[in-house]
Amino acid sequence: MNLSPTEEQTALVDRFRLLGRDLGADLPARERTGTLQPGDWQRCADAGVLGLPVPRAYGGLGLNPLTCALALEGLGEGCRDNGLMIALGAHIWAAEIPLLLFGSEEQKNRYLPGLCDGRLIGAHAITEAGSGSDALSLTATARREGDHYVLDGAKRFVTNAPLADVVLVYATVNPALGFTGVTAFLVERGQAGLTVETRYEKAGLRTAPWGEITLSGCRVPLSARLGAEKQGSRVLAATMAWERSLILAPLLGAMGRQIDDCVQYARTREQFGRNIGKFQSVSHRIVEMRIRLDEARLLTHRAAWDLERDVASHYAEAAQLRTSESAVETFLDALQVYGGLGYTTDTDVERNLRDALGTRISSGTSDMQRLVIAEKLGLTTRARAASPRPAGARHAHAE
Repeated sequence: MNLSPTEEQTALVDRFRLLGRDLGADLPARERTGTLQPGDWQRCADAGVLGLPVPRAYGGLGLNPLTCALALEGLGEGCRDNGLMIALGAHIWAAEIPLLLFGSEEQKNRYLPGLCDGRLIGAHAITEAGSGSDALSLTATARREGDHYVLDGAKRFVTNAPLADVVLVYATVNPALGFTGVTAFLVERGQAGLTVETRYEKAGLRTAPWGEITLSGCRVPLSARLGAEKQGSRVLAATMAWERSLILAPLLGAMGRQIDDCVQYARTREQFGRNIGKFQSVSHRIVEMRIRLDEARLLTHRAAWDLERDVASHYAEAAQLRTSESAVETFLDALQVYGGLGYTTDTDVERNLRDALGTRISSGTSDMQRLVIAEKLGLTTRARAASPRPAGARHAHAE
């Protein structure tokens, strides 16, 4: 595995880093109100961020997963709005990717160009009040009536829901079938029987809007079904492989920026007549921060490498687990380096820490990541396990 970036990849990373520095100018105010900046979203769309993995035939850049990871790390290094990065990731990995892997040509042509150029925003609705980590024990139902399905149920903690134009919804055609009855549907904003409301204020990632979705007699045509009936577990498994591998790539950049800030602060902050960076307790803490970042980056790149080759492995979960937990530890260490100043809102430290805490829950909690890895190592067997990634569902390259 060659980890040396090409000239083209380096240029893309530099371009995205510069783009990131132009985003989030009003971040403190928007974090207080929990709002996403539409102008920043559109600037990302215009730069190609929203279409990174989507083939050029559908309006994207057609880049491979490793290049996507590198580019998004650069964007995250430049941009201080971690909520925007998560909202972008939910849109790309949990809305565009399942469309790309399982959508019909009509569905791809209907949605992907708009999702890439910013005209449309996507969301992914799986979590329910009674099914979080056990996502496929959901109770939302899909009843077939002629050439339509009638959807009933409720989803919560749906990133991008308040802004979404199209939502990927999972429901079961027969609750008695368990996970084998789950089916995926594309439901558009304004569809009769679909309501969206915002109920929760979050501790962090506040600029990534959350919402609760209610489906009450929501009739959608057969053409709204994504993939075959009862194929929802396969759609979810493939989506999670991509999301867990790559959604936290921008957080690698945020960690790198925080480490650089800590190094600079430790070089200039004086106590007891010398710079605090000369105290072993401080310098060793920053060394550990750097090692954690290197570990998380290597796991992310390996997960991306496996995605490119359609190799089923534990690296997607390992990347999500190590990146999220390393971020929390790193920002806690940054708080110690900065002392009282880090506990104020005058620096990014406290916001980064609050944001990082949420990443240990999204895409499956840290405990769930460990459970999945243990299962893939042959140590455990869950009663309900998602089907493996479908054969042939590898990333499509643009010509």
